[in-house]
Amino acid sequence: MFLSASVSEQLTWHSSHHSQDGKMRHPVDSVCWSSIDKKYPTFASNPRNLRFGLATDGFNPFSNVSSTHSLWPVILVIYNLPPNVCMSSENLMLSLLIPGPKQPGNNIDVYLQPLIDDLKLLWDGVDMYDAYSKAMFNLRGILLWTINDFPAYGNLSGLTNKGEFACPVCGPETCSYWLPLALKTVYVDHRRFLPTNHVFRRKHKWFNGRNERRVRPKIFTGRATILALSQFTNKWGKKKEKQKKLKKGDPAKLLKKKSLFFELPYWEELLVRHNLDVMHIEKNVCESVLDTILDVKGKSKIGAASRRDLELQELMEDVPVEAREDMLDSSGPYTLTKPEKAKFLWRLWMQRFPDGYCSNIGNCIKIKDSKILGLKSHDHHVLMQQLLSVAVKGILPEGVRKSLFRLSSFFHELCQRVLDKKRLEELEDEIVETLCLLERYFPPSFFSIMIHLTIHIAREAKLCGPVHYRWMYPFERYMKVLKGYVRNRAAPEGSIAENYLADECVRFCGRYMKNSTHFTSKRKRNDVVENDTIIEGSTLLKGRSLQLTDEMHKVVHLCVLINSQETEPYIEVHKEELRCSDQRLITDSNLLEKVHLENFVEWLKAKIKLEADSTSFESSEMLHYLVKGPRRYAMSHSGFIINGNRFHTKEANVSTQDYGVHIEADTLSNYYGIIKHILVLDFYKFRLAVFLCDWANMTSGVKKVDGFTLVNLHEGLSKKDPFILASHAKQVFYSRDNEKSSWYVVLKAPPRGFDDLEQFDEKFYGSFVDQQPSALDIDNDDEVES
Repeated sequence: MFLSASVSEQLTWHSSHHSQDGKMRHPVDSVCWSSIDKKYPTFASNPRNLRFGLATDGFNPFSNVSSTHSLWPVILVIYNLPPNVCMSSENLMLSLLIPGPKQPGNNIDVYLQPLIDDLKLLWDGVDMYDAYSKAMFNLRGILLWTINDFPAYGNLSGLTNKGEFACPVCGPETCSYWLPLALKTVYVDHRRFLPTNHVFRRKHKWFNGRNERRVRPKIFTGRATILALSQFTNKWGKKKEKQKKLKKGDPAKLLKKKSLFFELPYWEELLVRHNLDVMHIEKNVCESVLDTILDVKGKSKIGAASRRDLELQELMEDVPVEAREDMLDSSGPYTLTKPEKAKFLWRLWMQRFPDGYCSNIGNCIKIKDSKILGLKSHDHHVLMQQLLSVAVKGILPEGVRKSLFRLSSFFHELCQRVLDKKRLEELEDEIVETLCLLERYFPPSFFSIMIHLTIHIAREAKLCGPVHYRWMYPFERYMKVLKGYVRNRAAPEGSIAENYLADECVRFCGRYMKNSTHFTSKRKRNDVVENDTIIEGSTLLKGRSLQLTDEMHKVVHLCVLINSQETEPYIEVHKEELRCSDQRLITDSNLLEKVHLENFVEWLKAKIKLEADSTSFESSEMLHYLVKGPRRYAMSHSGFIINGNRFHTKEANVSTQDYGVHIEADTLSNYYGIIKHILVLDFYKFRLAVFLCDWANMTSGVKKVDGFTLVNLHEGLSKKDPFILASHAKQVFYSRDNEKSSWYVVLKAPPRGFDDLEQFDEKFYGSFVDQQPSALDIDNDDEVES
């Protein structure tokens, strides 16, 4: 990489882009990064030294889904690079390819040994030529962490990932017990993680009938792992000697092997060695919730046996004996009735999304069978963060519903592209309370290890930075690229290796060719097509000519002048002149704004003409044509692309929902509407796009319910100030409550490929749903038991 001057320059990006506002946008802003800088100052002194992440997982290289062939690529990612290229496929390095047909399991260390040897050598340093500085230097590298799903986590870390001590963070202090009838281990008693004075610790009737006096489990650190492994001997191979059965609570159950990564001299000192994969945790949590509330046969976490375990655990001692049998055989408050299932699934089936945000989830909905089939990981991501809390609104009992709302809010805040360290500390406390609330309403059998692991992922985000640098999405997508390399089914590993090397060679040679385009590069779907006349954005399909009425021409001209950067300095000048001319306008801001809008266009024309006559002032050509105004004829289009978003009018015949818009007039006023027309105005020398919208009435058409923003899009729509500049529009989409309702929940989605955008609104897209956990109060109205 250092043989290319452009890439070599990018590899030092991190040294000059530390966050200055306390927020984390990249691993360079994380605690782990700064911890390494403090412990190893000589390593940190050279910004060219590399910091890696390692990911591995198995995939089937054939299209035949019945095949059990499993290939395991080991991929390295370099975190020195800037955000827009750090996780791109061309910068993921295929360092190893573990052959099939069987997965390596715990023996993966045998295959990793050459890579570990190279990492040890790189830690000591190797001589390297830097094409950017045109000098030799000593290159060093460090492995920050690994990224895997939970089964692979156990294979790499050497810790068990099932049974009594399944949590690798809690280690020997994992809170778990065995359900004898359901035949499964569950992970509960999350009140241990609460502060010692928290009210939940004394609410024994809400939970297991006992007050919680135990302290929070200690983190199972690298040094603790080394100490536990001091007498451990690795035994490789599939055939193993019979081992005597270990007693319950034996710490030896925690270990499977001594991980090869501990050969790295710095490994035990790292704050986080193996990352919990948020992608798979979120997917499994979403599956558990959906299967439970829909009571899917064979998939629900709560069956008849698990409900009878409650009686064995003496959790029903307050229930009369004659009523217990009916309770055990019936569904709980967390399960939807048949009409509620139909309503819940209808909301999901009817939902449409902005272009490029996600797949059509409606194709997976089976309303008649009350099932959801064929969801992918990203579908669960969208459901968990946005649709689940909207779909259960007004259906489940309030306590269960608010618990799920808090869980959804936790995931969508955790997965933001920009993380606030103070907010992450609050999230750590909130997720503990949320899991305690879930324990109150759901039986123990619901709490699999994936539910428990949610309590630790906020801590890892606080230490390691944004999750999208540490989850499996980019690596899973890259495995699809590797799968496409297979041409010889008899030797899939050789096909992948040859094609990968060919791609690397062509990509490297392409960097030395002037004006070359990489053979794999193509224009992204929502990239703006270059246009010499339209200032920002590009149109979709052919437009039609539309004549502007006198009133429409006047309104749209004023809208352009008021919102243009070219005229911004003149707005305050005009207001100041008005204040000086009329004393009433000094105290009455509403009257000042009204007079300003009525007279600004004519005043600006006279002002620009006066300045043009002056030899000491030269106005820009753009300002001259803006003041002159647009032609009477504009082009009307059904679609427009700008800022990574694809907008369509309400009447456009498309399967996506691209007509929702939002604009923030000030800190207190948020306007939501729908696009009726997309007009491209002709200002003689250039063209400018505007949206003609119908807005929800700010007085009677917008309200807050359970932390959601609801807007009325059928009644009382405002026609006042209908135009906005296309560049100012933020895209939203709406979820309807039912077929007859006029009210819609406002949802937000970041633009497709927004990592590559020069300007990205962190404040607006930081929250996907206008819903905050603080709006979901915990019910503490009953007395605290002593």
